[in-house]
Amino acid sequence: MNLAKSLALSTAFAIGLGAVPALAQDTAKGKRLFKRCAACHTLEEGGKNKVGPNLFGILGQQIATAENFRFSNAFKELDFAWDEAKMDEFILAPKKMIPGTKMAFPGLRKEQDRADLIAYLMEATTTSTADATD
Repeated sequence: MNLAKSLALSTAFAIGLGAVPALAQDTAKGKRLFKRCAACHTLEEGGKNKVGPNLFGILGQQIATAENFRFSNAFKELDFAWDEAKMDEFILAPKKMIPGTKMAFPGLRKEQDRADLIAYLMEATTTSTADATD
């Protein structure tokens, strides 16, 4: 990852930190929670799209811009960059945040589970050694 992209991601994370309640985050638990997501998403840099897009670099990325993935109109009509607050809102209730999404995942109700999953996504999708299958 080049320096400019690293700085942009760091800035996006710093901006997003103020919008999500501060909770102790357990990336190991987040990794276990991601196994539910792994049926439809990959995390590694250059990973393939499945039913859902590859998530490498998702935080800080403009919505509906993952390469070689055909997003639903519900996603294409939105205009924001994914940050922790938006990811938290989406993981809580995807169909509530984005009516018309084709994503079948019902969401994670527990705030701690969402915080852990987001912490894992931040770690796993910003390094080229992401591996959701360990």
